[in-house]
Formats: sequence, structure tokens, C-alpha cells
Amino acid sequence: MNSVLVFALAGVGLIGLGLYGLLVQRHLLRKVLAFNVISSGIFLLLAGLARRAPGAEPDPVPQAMVLTGIVVAVAATALALAMMLALRSATGRTRLKDHGDED
Repeated sequence: MNSVLVFALAGVGLIGLGLYGLLVQRHLLRKVLAFNVISSGIFLLLAGLARRAPGAEPDPVPQAMVLTGIVVAVAATALALAMMLALRSATGRTRLKDHGDED
């Protein structure tokens, strides 16, 4: 088993775990954290696939995409947390409503 396969399997595992958390959890902070787990899995997948051959130099384009993605993920996380705080100050809740919840 080579390192590219290990990185790919770990990345796919993180993406699956994050998707599960995003779909199952109702608390908004947990949804934001699940979204960050998904993005970490994508970054790991891109970084692992950057090296094509065992002796070849790594491609700088996926590395640049990962660095840019990290910056975008931090900004998106800050925006999501600010929106969650605004929702909490407006409604007093940090959970999404179910179909049966009355407000």
C-alpha cells in the first residue's frame, strides 16, 4: 500500500464522516464542524494525489489549491459562525427546527 492510497482512503473517510455529521446533526455548530471535516478530507485528497510518480517532483498546482482552499474554508467558517450568532441573538436558538417543532 503506497502513500497515495493511504491519503486517498483517509480523505474519503473524512469526507464520508463529515457528510454523515452534516446530514444527521441539528445543532448548527456541529454542522459547521462537519463542513470543516469535509473540507479537510478534500484537502487531504488533493495533497495526496499531488505526487503522481514515486520519484517525480510534486505538482505545485494542487498544493496551491489546498493553501487557497484553507484560506477560503477559514473565511467560510467565520461567516457561518457569525450567522449562527446572529440567529441565536434573533431567535435564542442554535438548533434547526424539525418539521414537528412549534415556535
